[in-house]
Amino acid sequence: MTHQGTISPDDKHDGAPTAKPRRRPFSLSRILKTLGPGLITGAADDDPSGIGTYSQAGAQLGYGIGWTMLLTFPLMTAIQEISARVGRITGHGIAGNVCRHYPGWLLAVVVMLLFIANTVNIAADLSAMADATRLLIGGPAILYVVLFGVASVVAQIFVNYRRYVAVLKWLTLSLFAYVAALAFAKVSWMQALDGVLLPRVTWSADYFTTIVAILGTTISPYLFFWQASQEAEEQRVDASKHPLIERHYGAQREFSRIRADTITGMAFSNLIALSIIVTAAATLHAAGKTDIQTSAQAAEALRPIAGPFAEVIFALGIIGTGLLAIPVLAGATAYAVGEGRRWPVGLTRKPKQAIAFYSVLALSGGIGIALNFTPIDPISALYWSAVVNGVLAVPVMVLLMVMARHKEVMGRFVIGGWLYWLGWLSTAAMALSVIAMGIGFLL
Repeated sequence: MTHQGTISPDDKHDGAPTAKPRRRPFSLSRILKTLGPGLITGAADDDPSGIGTYSQAGAQLGYGIGWTMLLTFPLMTAIQEISARVGRITGHGIAGNVCRHYPGWLLAVVVMLLFIANTVNIAADLSAMADATRLLIGGPAILYVVLFGVASVVAQIFVNYRRYVAVLKWLTLSLFAYVAALAFAKVSWMQALDGVLLPRVTWSADYFTTIVAILGTTISPYLFFWQASQEAEEQRVDASKHPLIERHYGAQREFSRIRADTITGMAFSNLIALSIIVTAAATLHAAGKTDIQTSAQAAEALRPIAGPFAEVIFALGIIGTGLLAIPVLAGATAYAVGEGRRWPVGLTRKPKQAIAFYSVLALSGGIGIALNFTPIDPISALYWSAVVNGVLAVPVMVLLMVMARHKEVMGRFVIGGWLYWLGWLSTAAMALSVIAMGIGFLL
């Protein structure tokens, strides 16, 4: 008896094989195994704060804001692929390369802003998860903040890396709750399609602030840092892999894997984001409920319009995506700080081997929990954290694009062609939206 995919002597004639490997049956777990940092990055993009931003945009502006998802897909795909290539080629994340090739003050400013934005994001995500849990089962929201926050930090520190990544991949399935929510909304599909294909721009500060918030949610600096560092991490844990700048063999195969992984993750992310916008437009905007500020408010507001089951689906999705996003936010912060300081970093390391790295991770998560006990309302800061992410993204993207063409960093694998120019187009789009927002505030 031969193993699947092998050829026995009986299968050969005149030295040439005639048998073909049997086709494997469909397996979701096998497909998930072929996907890596790109899938988790794309799914983490739709965190509870992102859900709040998309819900707010759909509630305020209706179907007409759907075009942003079509615009951001190629832009975010390009910049995330470039980030992943930097990690895979150099064996270091973005911060690790900045500290080796650029001034220290530049790294300090970027990492400080990233730490602040990510920590506020964690606080807002925990608050949204707690509110969603309270909607489902009742109880004190602050207790759920602590439970979710501590569980996320402890799991990252003590759970085996491979097992933890597998859990994160399965958590991406929770995002399909928002596709399911469409079934309970009376969607005008022609209007929704029109909103995706025909951009409508309103020249006001509020409109462009919303655009920057959407761009800051879909094209977020923490996603660049996370995917680059995860590519470097995957290379470190696989003994057969080395930084491509050191060993060139198999580079094209790796680039093809990164592209497929990134396109899948970003397409998944934008599909979910568009589903949230359309659901909010078809229910909340259509009913005149345009003052939605959070994802939990959006879930609660769906009950009288789309029924209790839609509310449950929306709330469960918030919890699932939060459990996926908080590790990415805290992890991206720890990677950025640790690589910038040249500490031993990586979720594959034991706590004793990377004490400083895990300390930063725990500190970011701990401050995120603590913010929910202060007079500072993390939810009120949520929208503006997305705006800060959008503003911060511009210098980080410029730095990333310069790095991608730096031969001392990338060796023979400097990035060029359409991917390079699409990366610059993504950077320009983000910069123009920030400038337009600033002009709107001055007028």
